Amino acid sequence: MARSRTRPGLKTLLSLVVLLLALAGILAGGTIAGQASWAPKLALDLEGGTQMILAPKVAGGSQINQEQLNQAVEIIRQRVDGSGVSEAEISTQSGRNVVVSLPGTPSAETRQLIQASADMNFRPVLVAGNPAAVPAEQRTPADQLPKPTAAPANASDTNWITADVYQQFEALDCTGALPETTQRSDPSKPLVTCETAGSGAGAVKYILGPVEVLGTEIAGSSFQLQQGRQGAVTNEWAVNIQFNDSGTEKFKAVTQRLNGFYVANQNDPKAQFAIVLDDKVISAPRSLAVITDGRPQITGNFTEATAKTLSDQLRYGALPISFEIQSEEQISATLGSQQLEMGLLAGGIGLLLVVIYSLFQYRALGFVTIASLVVAGVLTYLAIAILGWTENYRLSLAGVAGLIVAIGQTADSFIVYFERIRDELREGRGLVSAVENGWKRAKRTVLASKAVNLLAAVVLYFVAVGNVRGFAFTLGLTAIADLLVVFMFTHPMLQVLARTRFFGEGHRFSGLDPERLGAVPLYRGAGRLREASEAAKANLRPKNAAAAREAGRRMTIAERRAAEAERARVSSPAGRASRADGRSEEEN
Repeated sequence: MARSRTRPGLKTLLSLVVLLLALAGILAGGTIAGQASWAPKLALDLEGGTQMILAPKVAGGSQINQEQLNQAVEIIRQRVDGSGVSEAEISTQSGRNVVVSLPGTPSAETRQLIQASADMNFRPVLVAGNPAAVPAEQRTPADQLPKPTAAPANASDTNWITADVYQQFEALDCTGALPETTQRSDPSKPLVTCETAGSGAGAVKYILGPVEVLGTEIAGSSFQLQQGRQGAVTNEWAVNIQFNDSGTEKFKAVTQRLNGFYVANQNDPKAQFAIVLDDKVISAPRSLAVITDGRPQITGNFTEATAKTLSDQLRYGALPISFEIQSEEQISATLGSQQLEMGLLAGGIGLLLVVIYSLFQYRALGFVTIASLVVAGVLTYLAIAILGWTENYRLSLAGVAGLIVAIGQTADSFIVYFERIRDELREGRGLVSAVENGWKRAKRTVLASKAVNLLAAVVLYFVAVGNVRGFAFTLGLTAIADLLVVFMFTHPMLQVLARTRFFGEGHRFSGLDPERLGAVPLYRGAGRLREASEAAKANLRPKNAAAAREAGRRMTIAERRAAEAERARVSSPAGRASRADGRSEEEN
């Protein structure tokens, strides 16, 4: 009984179809549920939105300075980004007001977040744990949950941990983005929260005790390189805090208690003191000594940038500044729409040129390039639409520019692959073998190229600000989509086409015609030559002189010398006589 064999490439093509259907199904489900849309979300420059001018209000009627205003802008930006509103524009105006431009119409909660003052305080750590939520089946049974045995003696007393608090702690997930809320925790009660500085795989979640020191009791902060015991400056950064008189006394009492935990067990989480901004931990250092002068120093794995950020947060994070909306107006996307039309026109022209070049250079093989670009476009579109639904990603004009630039980069991958195949055909291999050998050579180049593109996009995304990040994001996204298409569509499709008569026999319109590629007799080593095909011999005719010259340029020195020797032998009297004898024998 004959065993059926699946054609190479068909299984991979089927996997790609399943992937596209799965993405389309996810988006369709979100659309049916009323939570998603088939159209990508657009950013401020393409959709328009709301522009609010905020006037700061300082407690006591004092004036706000430029440093305070800049820090207020940074706090608003963190809140807006944390609430899921992407591509927002936040800037200062006239050194006094803050201008916030948001795509679409902001919700009431977003407005409250923007207007609210920052809240910073210091709380002792009771429990520190893994950032991931504990699976429901592994959570502590109700009869084993903590039960306070007495009233808490101080803020570090574990009697603050009730059954409800511990259940919140186990259910909390700190591995994803932390949502912003307008409600602040009760300073007299414990708090379950995450550390924002390490959100993701390195994050930590905490149960914190009540507030013991207020952020308003910080007189100042700075950052500098640490000094060793001998006064020599090291290469490690540190953050310095200075408390006022009230804060100094409170902090002294707190560090006496926390340092006792540290002396007893250096790994005890109760030796830590959490700095909390808007109910999220920004740092949780250990108390290595009793601080009596109100001038603690925070050390750790700081860079200059992270040390400056923490110093600014400490200095301005608790500023009693709130904002009132002075004016609010809808802004249109007329300019962005015009630029989008011009950008799409430029992209269309570029795509048309790629199609014309592909068909001219590769004949029917060019349709594989066109189909690959279509698949890459569908994959990218679905990804952007799903990210708009799940992550509130908005496509800006800069992002559209990244998609247009990616057309050329995507076509490059196909051209590299096709040229490797044609090189293999010039060496005399059959199409099936040429496809496999060409793929082995091409995929290394494609992977290296896309790795460079992806690295450039990642670096640009993290060092840039504003709309440039949208450009970097789409550039990286299309690089990933390109790899998927090349591996899951272009190569498998050529594996299938190589076994068809049209391509396999090298039809003159297939783009794989040996006569056009200039296939010639090849040197095989040890003085052996492989006989040229009729198509290869045709390259010696004047009408194929260009193809012959191209084949000659691609020969190695050994191959060229062997070919010259073969031509000399064939054209010699002995060679002609030998061929004549061979024909006579065939006729007989």
